[in-house]
Amino acid sequence: MAIAQTAGETAGIVEQAIERFVGDIAAALPRLIAGLVFLLLAVVGLKAVMVVVRALLGRAFADEHPVYRRFLGRLVGLLLWFAVALAFLSVLGLSRIAAALGTASGFVALGIAYALSGMIEDAVAGIYLLRDPDFMPGDTVTSGEKTGEVKTIELRKTRLEVDGDTLVRANGKIESEWTKHEGERTGDPAH
Repeated sequence: MAIAQTAGETAGIVEQAIERFVGDIAAALPRLIAGLVFLLLAVVGLKAVMVVVRALLGRAFADEHPVYRRFLGRLVGLLLWFAVALAFLSVLGLSRIAAALGTASGFVALGIAYALSGMIEDAVAGIYLLRDPDFMPGDTVTSGEKTGEVKTIELRKTRLEVDGDTLVRANGKIESEWTKHEGERTGDPAH
């Protein structure tokens, strides 16, 4: 008799669990549907926004290497998708998780930015040097104690030819103090 009673209690517990599970799913369905609709609209919206962003980057950096435009486009896309993911969590009713992820990602981004500050400084200086009409391949410049001919300018570093050797300098160091020697452009026959 005790076994039959225990089996009946177990069946009752299982029935309650199934009813609660089905009830929870039914309660969550509107949020899930809203979340799926939100994701569908977000995908369409982000595709349209990225077309505009790429067009604007193409105009703003028309003379630059396409790698810079792609990098900036991907960075904007990544940030937008992350924002969509946080908004999606909020639509599902998981606002606290979205807030925690947003805060945590802010701290992670701050740490990465601090760790990469030298690289970021060189990249920003590289953009300035690439756009500077007074600093071009073939120009003779002095940077620090060295004088040489500018061979290549890249995003993070510049190569100078000094006495037949190639000197590679970080753009942050070059951009902070350099002097152009007028009339000594070896790459331009007009000088």
